[in-house]
Amino acid sequence: MNDTPLRRLHVDVKRTSDLSEHQQRLNSASTASTTGSPCTDGGQARFPISKLKLDNLFLQWLSMTESQNLVLSLLEDAKAGRPLARPTESASPLSPSAAQNLFSSTTPPLSPQKPRSPRSPQSPSRRTNSSQLPTEAKVDSVPQFYFPGGKPVPAEVQASALEKIDELFRSNPDGLAVPAVRELVKEVFQLPKALAYPLFYKLVAPNSSSITRDAILTWFDEKNVIQVDPVRRMFDILRKEGCRWVAPDDLKSMMAGILLSHPGLEFLQETPEFQDRYAETVIHRIFYKQDKSGSGRLSFRDLKRGDLLHALALLDEEEDINKVLKYFSYEHFYVIYCKFWELDNDHDFLISKEDLIRYGNHSLTYRIVERIFQQAGRLFRSTESGKMGYEDFVWFIMSEEDKGSDMALDYWFKCCDLDGDGCLRANEMLFFYSEQLHRMECLSQEPVLFEDVLCQMHDMIQPAKEGCFTLADLKRHKGLAGTLFNMLFNLHKFIAFETRDPFLARQEREDASLSDWDRFARTEYIRLAMEEEGEDAEPESSTDLWENSVSENPF
Repeated sequence: MNDTPLRRLHVDVKRTSDLSEHQQRLNSASTASTTGSPCTDGGQARFPISKLKLDNLFLQWLSMTESQNLVLSLLEDAKAGRPLARPTESASPLSPSAAQNLFSSTTPPLSPQKPRSPRSPQSPSRRTNSSQLPTEAKVDSVPQFYFPGGKPVPAEVQASALEKIDELFRSNPDGLAVPAVRELVKEVFQLPKALAYPLFYKLVAPNSSSITRDAILTWFDEKNVIQVDPVRRMFDILRKEGCRWVAPDDLKSMMAGILLSHPGLEFLQETPEFQDRYAETVIHRIFYKQDKSGSGRLSFRDLKRGDLLHALALLDEEEDINKVLKYFSYEHFYVIYCKFWELDNDHDFLISKEDLIRYGNHSLTYRIVERIFQQAGRLFRSTESGKMGYEDFVWFIMSEEDKGSDMALDYWFKCCDLDGDGCLRANEMLFFYSEQLHRMECLSQEPVLFEDVLCQMHDMIQPAKEGCFTLADLKRHKGLAGTLFNMLFNLHKFIAFETRDPFLARQEREDASLSDWDRFARTEYIRLAMEEEGEDAEPESSTDLWENSVSENPF
């Protein structure tokens, strides 16, 4: 029984599948096809190769154990005369029933699909039947990350804030006056005390000197004070109701409170005129730094990106106002006001073109002054044509003495960009530098060729496009960008740069605590103070000196 014809057939097939013999047949067929054949049809010439390939695949299939079992099963079924049953869906492709269905079907078998790449998976609609799709897709819950009204706070925090408000009103049953509002702003709202004054004027009723509890709680709930960002709280206090920005006039009540309450400004209470000028200067400085668009309005985004809240917080900590270098230093105000007063010969609080030429001991060129009065850098706020007002001068001096700031770079870039194409080219730079060369010759200074200066600026700024200095290039090198403008129109600073001490200049750049404006204001304040002391100490007359000498040494 073991030596069946099928077993002998299987042995013969195994013998014929010898690789060396089969390879020899393939080689001979390939040689015949390449050297030519008696057949003229190209398809018939290639037919032996195709047939041998099919034979090879068949032999490989027949050599598999599953295939042998399948053939034996088919033979046994044929000998016993059993009917051929159709395979089930779960039948394996190599099962006998599957083979029977294969031979009994008239439809040719399909070629197997290629395996899919792991980077291109099937879509859900192709992988599963539509009837098997879930009714609702399972989506992982994403926690909320944006809170338009502020991130919710625990109920204990809200209750604690309300308890502090009630405690303040128990101590002040007739309402909250300014001192109590200062405590409310500091302890409950977690804001600087300087914001108590605009809040008081916002909530106080007409012809009243205190704020009621209902007014505080109504504003507390409407503005969602506890949940919103501290900058949002400050923004809501400063702006007028219904406005989406803060105007310069909105800061006047805050400045009035600072002048009344800060110990470092008590000496100004006897001079109301200087109080007004100080408040005006601080407001101009705040808008110079915060108002990036130059619209004269501060949006919430401007305050959010700025440092006004931090500067106000320093006022609560520092009793010396001059240590608050951001906006509120009295020394800085004194320097700005004295510089303006020196240039304003007729004291009409306006500066002409001829007045500005004298700034910094005639350090600026005529051409850059002409561009300033053409309002290329910034439109004047002065109502008189051809005149620069005090606000315009604040913007000018802040830009002139700290050319590394963003506002200063914008200011001077617009002045020097003659054609307004957003690029400083060699011809525009030469237009301003030619006057510098003439001034060097008049002062018997060794002139520096424009070609040498241009190469030096290229090495320092490293513009993205050769021969074209853009505003973006200058802002990438803020510490060195000011040198380019000094080279173009400020002779004193340009000469100082050429004769500088490199180690001292590097030390100043690395000291981030002081800006160029801070260093200038400190030096200039000392000079002005010494000049004022010299004027106060008037020399004695010759008669007084003679009388004193005789009284001390009569002989």
